[in-house]
Amino acid sequence: MYSIAELKKGRAIIVDGDPYLITWNQFSKAARQGGVMATKMKNLKSGSVIQKTFQGNDKLAPADVGYRKVQYLYGDGSSFTFMDLSSYDQFELTEDMLGDSVKFLSEGQELDAMVFEEIPIGIKLPPTIDVKVVETIPGVKGDTATGGTKPATLESGITVNVPLFINEGDNVKVNTESGEYMSRVD
Repeated sequence: MYSIAELKKGRAIIVDGDPYLITWNQFSKAARQGGVMATKMKNLKSGSVIQKTFQGNDKLAPADVGYRKVQYLYGDGSSFTFMDLSSYDQFELTEDMLGDSVKFLSEGQELDAMVFEEIPIGIKLPPTIDVKVVETIPGVKGDTATGGTKPATLESGITVNVPLFINEGDNVKVNTESGEYMSRVD
């Protein structure tokens, strides 16, 4: 059992019989009262997000969430097909179940699938991914007075701000939590 002090981003717990993943948390304590933990949690079965505040003496059961290596095969915009790399079974996850992770998927990519009671319920992205720039405007030499960034469209379809020296065809490292450019990859 977890106390409220152990609740943090990325921890999976059971609330009302369903598994939830904590996506945000903030602890606060008023004078003479016990602490409270405000959270935002994503239901791992339905994909819905709720806000819930836990009191100082609440005890919460951990969700038995496991992980399996999978490969992303393809998507049609509303459902996305993956293959379990140990059994070669294919399964689909909906856009609601994947959330913002959809922006970082590319065909053939290997990921960890979250599994609850032997049923795949989501994916866990690596902290960073390497992705190819497919479209960007050329940087103008000497135009660095404003910090020197420009928009670039990546092969996954998302647009990020990159430094002026990045060109079409370059590979870049992107943070999957913030969606920000980190570095160029050689």
